[in-house]
Amino acid sequence: MIKFKIYFLNFAILIALGSCRNSTVEISLKSECLKTLYVLADALLDLQVTDTLDQNFGALSCDHCSVYHTRAGEAVFPFAVAYKHSSNEKYIVAAKRLGRWLIEQQLQGGEWRETPEEWTGTTTDQLLMMALAFPIIKDNLTDKEKELWEFSIRKAADYLVRVMSPEFASINYCATTTASLAMTSKVFPDKRYLKKAQDLAIQVVSRMDEDGFISGEGGRIYGIKYGVDVGYEIDMSLWGLGLYAKSTGDEFVDDKVKESLKNHLYFVYPNGSIDGSWGIRSNKWTTYGSKTADGCQILFSLYASEDSRYRAAAIRNLEYLREMIKDGLIGYGPCYWDIFDESCIYPTFARAKNLAMAIELGEQDPGETPPLPTDQEGWVKYFPTVDVALVRSKNLMTTITAYGYKDVKRGEKSKYMYRPTGGSISNLWVEGHGFLQTSSQTEYHRWEPMHFPEVGKIYCLTPRIEFENENGYFTNLYEFDGRISVDTDDQAAASISTSGELRDKNQFPGGIAYTLTHTILDDAIEKTVKLKYLGAKQTVRIVEPIVWQANMNFILGDSHTVFIRGGKRDFRFEVLKGDVEVELGKDEYRYWSPFPSLKCYPIVINVAPGENFTQEIKYRISIVR
Repeated sequence: MIKFKIYFLNFAILIALGSCRNSTVEISLKSECLKTLYVLADALLDLQVTDTLDQNFGALSCDHCSVYHTRAGEAVFPFAVAYKHSSNEKYIVAAKRLGRWLIEQQLQGGEWRETPEEWTGTTTDQLLMMALAFPIIKDNLTDKEKELWEFSIRKAADYLVRVMSPEFASINYCATTTASLAMTSKVFPDKRYLKKAQDLAIQVVSRMDEDGFISGEGGRIYGIKYGVDVGYEIDMSLWGLGLYAKSTGDEFVDDKVKESLKNHLYFVYPNGSIDGSWGIRSNKWTTYGSKTADGCQILFSLYASEDSRYRAAAIRNLEYLREMIKDGLIGYGPCYWDIFDESCIYPTFARAKNLAMAIELGEQDPGETPPLPTDQEGWVKYFPTVDVALVRSKNLMTTITAYGYKDVKRGEKSKYMYRPTGGSISNLWVEGHGFLQTSSQTEYHRWEPMHFPEVGKIYCLTPRIEFENENGYFTNLYEFDGRISVDTDDQAAASISTSGELRDKNQFPGGIAYTLTHTILDDAIEKTVKLKYLGAKQTVRIVEPIVWQANMNFILGDSHTVFIRGGKRDFRFEVLKGDVEVELGKDEYRYWSPFPSLKCYPIVINVAPGENFTQEIKYRISIVR
């Protein structure tokens, strides 16, 4: 057996306890990013309006949304980079056309709306791409076109100097703007841009907690935003701060990013996925990142020369991302192209932007790709500031969350209040198999109609405890005040326990308390549910959705055993304790979600109320092949 180690605030280099992914062959992150950039750029180029009589000449058409997204104008930089490295004229032509169209969409104040919506904070993204593209393509512009580009870039920068702040936008926009203004100042020097960038950088860094997470993505109370999303930090905020710091020589901010990045590296799973399952923006989690965020390659490439594991993380995630691409467009997760026929172009131009930045601004030399922390076996990493625990055994990697952020002002009307919590597993990966369990919105809503498709009635993918009565629906996923504990005294296992009450979406308790314990072994995960009836006497359902793979079969062996066969590995689900009824596959067709675009098969344990006021149910999911 492998002894579990627990790590809290301090990062430690882990010693390999078994076989792990290791490459002594030097790999060029720049070259690998360029390969995928061409694929994405070609797909976007095919969507460009080329009719000179069309009022949207030069724009990129999103057939999925029937919209010309102004943010798609960010592809101007990926096109420019593709031209720089290929000398293919089609890319410079596309860049010039797209840049012209984007300039025409700019409002008088210098901002761009995020069509079809009215939000203008994304001006920082468009500015950055224009400022980075200009030095590459300026020799291909006429004098008049150069003047238009400079005027547009300066207007956008001036707008951000005036309006960008934590009071105006979520924290990731502030972090991105530090880079946007710093890089703009390199093209068109202006002390105001650098001063604003520095002020914003300090404001963002001041929101870092002891674990390096940045608060400021959620709801606003008295003008201040709270809430952490690790996915947006990896894909947006940290690279913005890092690019600003390295381009201006701000060592203080650079050191803060590096300290934060040490902990964030733990959220790169062995398969290259980014674990954004538990953050407050997890409703757009795609497993490779977030639909509307940029990506991790630019972040990791900025620091790869200082720690080669970041190169490994960037490559691993890039390889994983490639699995989501069909005809050059990126879906929203592993099963997206099995569910949908077409995709919004947001993930494609956002990831292309990220790859282009990594190519131009990140590490330029090849290097080794050593094991990631998540390749190592036998450890627990607990982050007390967010009550999230990661556990890695010989064959399993899991995330268990009791993150307690609450949007107290908007409550059940808030898009941040339907994420996994309450001590549930939000991600479970198995060596040689892939995801075994995952998570999604507790109740699916189209919070942003442009990004959340209309899908009808679907069910939550997160493992959970629940019941319904005349007062409504109650679950541990609405328990934002759960008490979590981490136990690693057993050398062969790690146990994570969370206690709380089953609540409704208004945070009202329903009369049944619970303790949910996960014990992670080398080849199995055991779950123990202790119920305490405080007045309600209802049948409780323990719902265990299993991520579906092609040819997977679920076979009821006896009343307490289910065999899961036909996937990449075989499993046994068995109830070890409790007078319960196991139910298979009810409403199976509803267990899927656009985010993270996975399908599941439900195994449900029905627990009837007994004569006593407490009950204990114990069950195990074990690997048998």
